[in-house]
Amino acid sequence: MKRVAVNSRSLQALGYDPEERVLEVLFHNGSLYRYEQVPADVVQALLEADSLGRHFNQVFKAQHYPYRRIR
Repeated sequence: MKRVAVNSRSLQALGYDPEERVLEVLFHNGSLYRYEQVPADVVQALLEADSLGRHFNQVFKAQHYPYRRIR
């Protein structure tokens, strides 16, 4: 999955597959996580947020999207 760099102190890059509804999040510490069942509008809201890290923590932790650590 192709990832794009984002301007965030905690998130380094994001990748999204709309057909699979999978979001990959690469953190600055090198950790890579894959979140499943993520609607496209949720990803768009994340990209448009004033603070990606804060938005990610508030939305993704609250929604309990299934996830796994890739590395």
